[in-house]
Amino acid sequence: MDLSWYREFSRPEWVLVTVFGLFSLVFIAKNIFIAATLKVNTAAIVIKLLIRSLYLSLIILALMGPLFGEVQKEVKAVGRDIFICVDLSESMNANDISPSRLSRLKYALKTLSSSLKGDRIGLIIFSNEAFMQCPLTFDQGALQLFIETMNTDLLPSSGTDFGPPLDLAMKKLMNEDGGTPGKKLARLILLISDGEDFGEETEQAMEKVKENGIRLLTLGIGTQAGGKIPSSQGGYLNDEEGNVVISKLEDASLRKLADDTGGGYFEITDDKSELDALINSIKKFEGTVRESRTFDVSTNKYMYPLLLAMVLILFDLLIKIRIIRL
Repeated sequence: MDLSWYREFSRPEWVLVTVFGLFSLVFIAKNIFIAATLKVNTAAIVIKLLIRSLYLSLIILALMGPLFGEVQKEVKAVGRDIFICVDLSESMNANDISPSRLSRLKYALKTLSSSLKGDRIGLIIFSNEAFMQCPLTFDQGALQLFIETMNTDLLPSSGTDFGPPLDLAMKKLMNEDGGTPGKKLARLILLISDGEDFGEETEQAMEKVKENGIRLLTLGIGTQAGGKIPSSQGGYLNDEEGNVVISKLEDASLRKLADDTGGGYFEITDDKSELDALINSIKKFEGTVRESRTFDVSTNKYMYPLLLAMVLILFDLLIKIRIIRL
């Protein structure tokens, strides 16, 4: 049986030893002086000192945490595969949410990814087309970097189509085994947008998502009042008649997707955020055991020397050793 220690001999132990040493010197000097003056045997002093040294040693052993005896402990790696599909059409620059819809969304996605560290998360960006921004990964640093670099210039702004991102996310999720061949993974898609769906193949993509047992959640960002869209040439975007474009949150398509797939719809507006509710909803979806390992773990048996030390302390307090006999 191997013996190891939970912690090394450190400052608390040295303090105990030093304090005990000082009190012991005072105790020995006092009683030897008395014994020498009265010419009596000093053996009782030695016995008392030995008892105190013994329980101090046991207390120090307890503080250091002796590890011996082994128990088997099973550790399971549980997680989900999640693809986040982000609408990067030009309306995501609207300022109805300060400082902009996209800036607020980036902050929300960083918080979400940090809350799901046991899951693999991928990132898909879309407008009327969809592109892989980040494949499924456990790497939080890489994911946060991809989130930070998202901007509406990455894609042509020619409308919003939910079909391509749903189709791409589904295909990638179906091709992933997550290290568990033959096992059906816990898979989710989070679709984020501020606008109406103008695609014609969303219904077909949604049906495929449902058939493959993938859960779909949607997140709307923006306000019903809407906001102006800054232009890269300065000022704000105008329509064909020269009027300033006001982009409003069109949540009907997102709500329909959530209802039809049995998922949930959530919102981030100027005065409320349902991000926590979204995170809780994802966490309630049972993850898949990716792997399970059994380890032999030594247990901390500090209670044994501590219990024996307490017994000796009681003995020291209750049993009086006579140094001087009259």
